[in-house]
Amino acid sequence: MKRTTDYTSAMSRHSTSPDTLRRRLLQLAALAPLSSLLQAQSASSPVAVRKLHTFGLRVSDVERSVAFYQRLFGMPIQARQGSTVCLRIGDGPRFMSLSPTGPGESPGITHIGLSVEGYDGRAIAAQLQAKGFQADANGADKAPLERAMHFWPLNDQALAFSDREGLNFQLCSPAYCGSANGQCSNTPSAEAGLMALEDINHFTNYMNHAPNTNAFYLDLFGLHYQSYQGPTSPTVGVGDGKQFLMFVGGAREGTPANPARIDHVSLAMFDFNVEQVQAKLESVGITPRANADETPPLVHWVSLRMPNRGGAEGGTPELYFSDPDGLHIQLQDVSYCGGGGYLGDECAPLA
Repeated sequence: MKRTTDYTSAMSRHSTSPDTLRRRLLQLAALAPLSSLLQAQSASSPVAVRKLHTFGLRVSDVERSVAFYQRLFGMPIQARQGSTVCLRIGDGPRFMSLSPTGPGESPGITHIGLSVEGYDGRAIAAQLQAKGFQADANGADKAPLERAMHFWPLNDQALAFSDREGLNFQLCSPAYCGSANGQCSNTPSAEAGLMALEDINHFTNYMNHAPNTNAFYLDLFGLHYQSYQGPTSPTVGVGDGKQFLMFVGGAREGTPANPARIDHVSLAMFDFNVEQVQAKLESVGITPRANADETPPLVHWVSLRMPNRGGAEGGTPELYFSDPDGLHIQLQDVSYCGGGGYLGDECAPLA
């Protein structure tokens, strides 16, 4: 069975030299709280996440994927780190990163990144430790369940953590653009793009114990439920009343046998029209999916979310496509909040 690792692991692959370990330890030491007072203050409040900010794709051919996404969306290259390319989303600095698969790795969506208001790595480290996380300079190099409930530094503007089911997150400054040194420049796409992306909308994640995960993130980030897509399927609202995290799956107790996985990322665009989007996808060779039980690369499909799942009468259309590696991407209107109405834009905060 192939092993999937995350973006931070890709960045540090083959980097277990003494110099690398020393640098990681110094970065980790820099996250130590200044004082017990700071630690107490930090631990007593949730991590103030602001917006969904970034995500990573592990792909089999980075340049092919860059060309594919630029042809669709005209995304500038915002930064590079080694073999990883960061493509700007909307007006930035929000971005998606494309990293190559290594030996034994499968393509996948690797992590979810959220910006934090007034980012302070030391305060966030204290908050994470108060919730049971442990600092681990080698966390990026471990398998998903081995790094569960650990965190590690990335750079001065970001750190990473893995939750109890091995789901990988980054917490970063709102100014983070994907560069290790904080300096980014936008290299225009050679393609104008068929559609313009505005933002990241949501992530749907498959968990072993979704109820526990929902409760965990409501507490860790101080969030609330934004809508329901079925009686036991809440969406965890993030920031602006449109973005959200969704955790689905069973309620299997005990240590998970398999890590959680990010099923798809949803991206927001203006003037969402199902037929027009499908036509643009088909113009670049993305064909209608022939079999609902099989989703090969480069197909598109629509799922109608009916009233029993919080959708509109007749269904709220949710449009997906698979990229050259078969990774699932959803496209929705900028008003989509995971709720009712044709555009899925009818949401009211829920306790």
